[in-house]
Amino acid sequence: MHAHTFQNVNPADSDDIIGLFPISNDDEVHAAVLAASTAFISWSKMPAPKRGDILRKAGDIFTRRKEELSAIMTREMGKPLFETLGDIQEAIDTAYYAATETRRLFGYTAPSEMDNKMNLSFRTPIGVCGIITAWNFPIAVPSWKILPALACGNTVVFKPSEDSPHSAHIFAEILEEAGLPAGVFNVVYGAGSTGSALVEHPSVKLIGFTGSTFTGKKIAERCGALNKKCSLEMGGKNAQIVMPDANIDLALDGVLWGAFGTTGQRCTATSRLILHKDIYDSFINALITKTTQIKLGNGSHPQTQMGPVINAKQLEKIQHYVAIARSEGATCVIGGDVEISGDCAKGNFYKPTIFIDVTPDMTIFKEEIFGPVLAVTKANSLDHAIKLANNCDYGLSSSLFTGNVDAAFRAIRDIEAGITYINAPTIGAEAHMPFGGIKGTGNGHREGGWTAFEIFTEWKTVYVDYSGSLQRAQIDNY
Repeated sequence: MHAHTFQNVNPADSDDIIGLFPISNDDEVHAAVLAASTAFISWSKMPAPKRGDILRKAGDIFTRRKEELSAIMTREMGKPLFETLGDIQEAIDTAYYAATETRRLFGYTAPSEMDNKMNLSFRTPIGVCGIITAWNFPIAVPSWKILPALACGNTVVFKPSEDSPHSAHIFAEILEEAGLPAGVFNVVYGAGSTGSALVEHPSVKLIGFTGSTFTGKKIAERCGALNKKCSLEMGGKNAQIVMPDANIDLALDGVLWGAFGTTGQRCTATSRLILHKDIYDSFINALITKTTQIKLGNGSHPQTQMGPVINAKQLEKIQHYVAIARSEGATCVIGGDVEISGDCAKGNFYKPTIFIDVTPDMTIFKEEIFGPVLAVTKANSLDHAIKLANNCDYGLSSSLFTGNVDAAFRAIRDIEAGITYINAPTIGAEAHMPFGGIKGTGNGHREGGWTAFEIFTEWKTVYVDYSGSLQRAQIDNY
């Protein structure tokens, strides 16, 4: 048995110990990086479409094991089965997309300014990539980073969250079964110290991180000092705006899914609802009615609509924010406490919570909670609503419900966010589109789609001179 281990506990049932996982020490991180460095020599030289064949097989295996892996993920991190099935589908979509993109790692050719000379450029792999991810999407989010990284010819050392190690183990099993050569993909386990060892290792050339803004900034500081590439996907405080001309039933369904899907534990969760004054009271009343109908419970039960919070520490954090909201004058109209009855007695369950009369100076308006807590604010106009939405340190996702096409395009132009939805909630992503945000949410990169391949490649520019003479650019051509 490994000298140092940690327990993986079902957040819906504290008596259910999923297993013990090792806390990887510095020597083990080094061994993983060494294996990745050695494997890079041959993996990077494999023709990209051949790498794509392996990723396509991985997609087939994810498809075959979808139901099995969904149950494992629900037991490990809590969200209902219908959500974990969607989580795996994102990995399936990403695997097939990345496989296809191995035939589309296009460079550019361009005319030379000189006679008998050709200018070309190529995408080249970077080397060993350290991937550090959160627990809330234990298959989907790693797939957004790992599969494009592999497609580009890099090798990977993956450090999953200590709250979702089993899912990471299955991820490794699937890649191995798909035919990935030994050493190309490696998993290390543990908490912050394991991630730090990965960041600090001199042979790790790039860090891809999903997690809190606080931790992401610390990683960026070290990567800057060590001159490493760094891609950060961090927090959010996303707003849904609803105008009087919106489809109100659709907007209600949207905010329920956006605020309470995944128990609010998404970087894209709808944590702020901005309502036009003309519908403020009626919308809130309808929202309260619908919120009372949400079924909490163990995610493995088919009737469950909202599962537990990931762990006791996060439960305490939510309680802390709720207490602050009350002390600052926000009005809690539903929820506001843990749920300990029936199916929820042994888990980390928090009731769906709504605060109204929230103003921009309140903590609950500004800070990410990462739980099922919605802050509702009144707006006087569309311009006012957009101003409220932009009054935020984050800029990940945003949403506007309206029947007015002019309003929609004004919002698309003026909302400060990497993602804007019209007549849809703030959560949801498609594998072939860029994903990421601005401000405190990221550092300029975009996962998903073609933009992920920009993270995991370097450009090499090539000049081929077949003139037979020395030609000096900018000197001999004018």
